[in-house]
Amino acid sequence: MIFQQAAGGANGIMMLLPILLIGVMWFVMIRPQQKKQKQWAEMLAAIKTGDRITTAGGIRGIILSIKDDVIVIKVAPDGIKMEVAKNAIASVTVDSGQ
Repeated sequence: MIFQQAAGGANGIMMLLPILLIGVMWFVMIRPQQKKQKQWAEMLAAIKTGDRITTAGGIRGIILSIKDDVIVIKVAPDGIKMEVAKNAIASVTVDSGQ
């Protein structure tokens, strides 16, 4: 009788194990990704003319103009103007007014 009660308790724990694993996985994997995505969206919302950016492809330039989902950047050394999708921006460095 005692053995059956112990086995029943272990069976209950085994039923809760997948739920606990999903909760742990959310805190370890999904939550940090959501936080990073939110920071990236805030960075895109805050860009302005004159900011220095680096694209996901490694192109660096200075923002000349911003349209809906496209930005125009000037790339050194020849001052070439390029249109880049806003979603391609990987990082922003605010120009210090030099």
